[in-house]
Formats: sequence, C-alpha cells, structure tokens
Amino acid sequence: MAKPKKIWENVYQIGGSNISHTSDCCIYLVGIGGNEGVMIDCGAGQSANKLVANMKSVGVDPQQLKALILTHCHIDHIGAANLFKERYNCRLIAHINDQDAIEGKDITKTAAQWYGVDYSPAKIDHILAGDFEKLSIGNVKFNCIHTPGHTPGSISVFCDIIDKRVLFGQDVHGPFDESFGSNISDWRASMQKLLDLEADILCEGHFGIYRPKEEVKKYIEGYLRRF
Repeated sequence: MAKPKKIWENVYQIGGSNISHTSDCCIYLVGIGGNEGVMIDCGAGQSANKLVANMKSVGVDPQQLKALILTHCHIDHIGAANLFKERYNCRLIAHINDQDAIEGKDITKTAAQWYGVDYSPAKIDHILAGDFEKLSIGNVKFNCIHTPGHTPGSISVFCDIIDKRVLFGQDVHGPFDESFGSNISDWRASMQKLLDLEADILCEGHFGIYRPKEEVKKYIEGYLRRF
C-alpha cells in the first residue's frame, strides 16, 4: 500500500484503494488547526485502523477528529462512520436526502451488497437540508453544496485554503443506477455547479487528484460529454 499524500497545505489523502483498502473510496483529511482535523468520507469499514495510523502520520490526533463529512450514502464512503463516531466522538455530517440509507432505514441504497460487506448504521449529527451550507470548523470553512445525481443526497465540499480552492467533488464519474436513486439530469446540473466554482484542485472520489484549474475543468467536462 502507498503512503498518505499531502495535496495542499493541511490537506491530505489518507485512504483509497491503494492506500488503505481495495474497497475504499478516496478518503481525505483537512487539518483545522493544531492537531485537529476533519475527514471527508471513511471507506468501506475494513480499514479504520489503517486510517487512524495514516491520520497520525500527518500530524492529526484521531482523538481530535472534530467531524466526518459523508459525501453520499454508499458503503465505500460510509462503512466506518459508526466506528469513528463511537470511538472518537466526531460529529457526522451528511445530507437529508441520503439520511435513510446512512441511518439504516434503507440499507439497499448503501450498495453494501455490491461489496459483500455488512453495514453498521450511523446516526447523523448535523443534517444538511438545503442547496448550500457553510460550516466553520476550527480555522477552516467547509462549503457544502448539494450535488445530487449519483445519489439523491450527494454533496460536494470546497475549502479556500491559502490561495487555492480545494474541491472534494467525490464521485464525479458516477456510476448511475436506479437502485440507489441516480438521476442523470440532476447530475448534469450538479456538474455545472462544480464547474462554476473554478476550483484549483479537485479531490475525486476514486480517481485521485486533478490540478491545476484547467485539468479540473477538463476532467469534469469529459464526463459531461460521456453522459
């Protein structure tokens, strides 16, 4: 497995298929001052200890993990959420439109069966209900945008850090399936929202990091042409 990688000042990739476990999405960590942090997604559930070790290696104390932002309800993004909440008392943040899946009322929409793993439901502490919400956590502002399409409650998050806009766009690429409520029309509108941000760095959900701004635009527009 590869080591965690620094993306930008206080922004790291600590998990992914080649970093933590083959079933994991790309998992990101933002330092918010001192040894505190916020994690974006948490993998399918088998790699929690590896994520903790990787967190420590970049200078964030897991006991100071203040929040875990879940970008959508699929198992490869939420599988370890309950464990992190119980072990480290971090606040879970997610959109209301994916709440039933995350909290265990509609397990089918987690796609856990695709991965052959069990899901331990997690209670969301901060429910995002609108199109946009800005959260100040530590010394960083996390701008949460509702970007439905992949799932009804998909969100993207961007942070302006030093002189760069870092976008956690997550599953720009899909896939799309009726069983978890995908909607291509909604997705296309969501991708336009992301393009309008003119992000300098895109942290994608499975395919890594894109920069500079021109490459971010090229990547998103490539999928818009495909679908």
